[in-house]
Amino acid sequence: QVQLVESGGGLVQPGGSLRLSCAASGFTFSSGAMSWYRRAPGKAREWVASISSGGSTNYADSVKGRFTISRDNGKNTVYLQMNSLKPDDTAVYSCKTGGRIVTAYDYWGQGTQVTVSS
Repeated sequence: QVQLVESGGGLVQPGGSLRLSCAASGFTFSSGAMSWYRRAPGKAREWVASISSGGSTNYADSVKGRFTISRDNGKNTVYLQMNSLKPDDTAVYSCKTGGRIVTAYDYWGQGTQVTVSS
């Protein structure tokens, strides 16, 4: 069955960096888009970034220039490099199969907590 397992979250000071990973299994990873979403306490789920099967990327305005999404098809893994982190980036980050649009056919990981605080 499809599994998505995120890792790499943690506590970081403002201005710091983290790299999240999402290891995928149970489907042909290289043939589809992948996305990252986040949910901050008391807020709605927010799209962060997407990467196509060919490597094209898109970002939310709130993270553009600070976050980078990438993929390694040989490792069935999608990454989110997060630089210049701000307290507003504090959230549970989850990866998802597919692009920005959420559908009933998407699979989600369990999420990893990112906390930006001094």
